[in-house]
Amino acid sequence: MHPFEKALEVAEVEVESLIFGFGDDGWLEFWLNPRRLRGSDFLMRWSQGQWSEERLIEAINTTDFFYALPYGPSSVAPDSSVREFELYFERLEAAGAAGVKRPDLLIFRGADREFAQATVEKLGGVQELPFKREDEPLMKGLIARSLLAVECENSLWRATKMPHFNTECTPQRRLGGKPGLKKGAVVPTVIIKEEDRQPLLAWQKDNETAIHVWQVFFDRAYGLALDEAERLVRDGLTEPIKQVFQAPGGPTTTKIIYKHCYRHAYPLGVSEADPTLTPDYIEDKNGHILPYVRFTGGRLQITPEALTVLSNLAKERERGEKR
Repeated sequence: MHPFEKALEVAEVEVESLIFGFGDDGWLEFWLNPRRLRGSDFLMRWSQGQWSEERLIEAINTTDFFYALPYGPSSVAPDSSVREFELYFERLEAAGAAGVKRPDLLIFRGADREFAQATVEKLGGVQELPFKREDEPLMKGLIARSLLAVECENSLWRATKMPHFNTECTPQRRLGGKPGLKKGAVVPTVIIKEEDRQPLLAWQKDNETAIHVWQVFFDRAYGLALDEAERLVRDGLTEPIKQVFQAPGGPTTTKIIYKHCYRHAYPLGVSEADPTLTPDYIEDKNGHILPYVRFTGGRLQITPEALTVLSNLAKERERGEKR
């Protein structure tokens, strides 16, 4: 799958913006150069993904104690236009860097902010990071100074209104008597795709930097260490699930995902201000209009629990530097 389509693929259960009264043929002719977008869901997915990562970066950077830097291809790609977003992935593919899996964010101590910013400037800016080999001296130095790498995910749900939010875990037969929620419970989860597990584990090992997965909802955010997610799978507390995904070009694929219950994660952030959902549209060269909803604004506050996680990582780093 082309990296542009992989970045925008949507779970079929989330494809809800159905358009009635139009035949398929008209929408199949809608092109962004050179791929096509079949519905508003994919544009909304792009807008929501960009919005959620921006809120995480903003929330971390307002603490003064830590500094978040966009790092992965989707995070550093242009966010002003889906057209520019697509062209960025075109450039990645042409450079042979499209298939490289990297975490979305790097987190540093606040004291390392100037170092990180100066290093990125020498590398040509954040949008050039995916084109740089990670074994280059400047890149190695940047990663080595980071406390944590983050893989970002987002969900179109208000977490606190999900039907089984705050339901207590009880022994479950399918889990061998281990505590959990009934099958089919609708709760916030931290999602990791099977296809991403090994690439992320390999990156974590090669760079000796822990990876956490941060899942952003409309009103909450949760974090889970990749190592802890692996333990949950090994211990049978999280079961693999088959999920059908659809790409903007139309093809569907079935993938294995792991939906880790939020009770196994740490509270990461609480919304202090909701985003504004504003109408927007794109128009192709033939005058076809495709409307969608754009996410703007909003504010997320990092929780004390998440600050403790980051502070413990900082203390470990300081102990290592004193040896």
